[in-house]
Amino acid sequence: MSTNSPTSDSHADIVFDRGRASRIGIEETVLCQYKSIDQIAAILRDATREGRRLLMTRLLPAQWESLPLNLREGVDYCAVSRTAILGHVPELSERPRIALVSAGTSDAGPMTEARRVLAYGGVDAVAISDVGVAGLWRLLAREAQLREMDVVIVFAGMDAALPSVVAGLVPGIVIGVPTSVGYGVAAGGRVALDSMLASCAPGVTVVNIDNGYGAATSALRFANILRRAWGED
Repeated sequence: MSTNSPTSDSHADIVFDRGRASRIGIEETVLCQYKSIDQIAAILRDATREGRRLLMTRLLPAQWESLPLNLREGVDYCAVSRTAILGHVPELSERPRIALVSAGTSDAGPMTEARRVLAYGGVDAVAISDVGVAGLWRLLAREAQLREMDVVIVFAGMDAALPSVVAGLVPGIVIGVPTSVGYGVAAGGRVALDSMLASCAPGVTVVNIDNGYGAATSALRFANILRRAWGED
């Protein structure tokens, strides 16, 4: 079967990349926010019929509730992260050591999205929440733990100073996720994005606003490299 073949449903505009995992080590994920209910339902039917796992992102609660009940059965949906998982989640590996660090509890959406994407990819993560720079002692109390991590994914809105501070303290890979948390000039996350891109801390990687998925898949690429180095693949 071609890796790029239409589903057997009537939606010829849906083309799966079934060979992506063998090429890059990460399965194709379905972005749902801009798809119709019929398209999402067709995708779920196709995956269920073939016995495939499936990760769906940006699946809005209204979209989820509009799907037929028989398709929702057997799917793990999380409204906080707007993600859905069809099929099994593998046993989670604690290597590489990954921490998810949020400036505030308002960053829970992207942070939870990243955690679920990592779990779908078979990697565990430690969550450290509400350690923003407005109360720097909260972060410093976790410094020793963070210095042991191979990857630290940092979620912050407002002025988004947290990734720069973290990157100045830890030796591991630091991935910044600007969030849309904020008001006034900080509304929508653009200030957070610009702040992270302008970081003076060396080696900070930055993904797009609220892109927990992008941060997690970056970490999974790193995990796949380590697995090859360890001879686990």
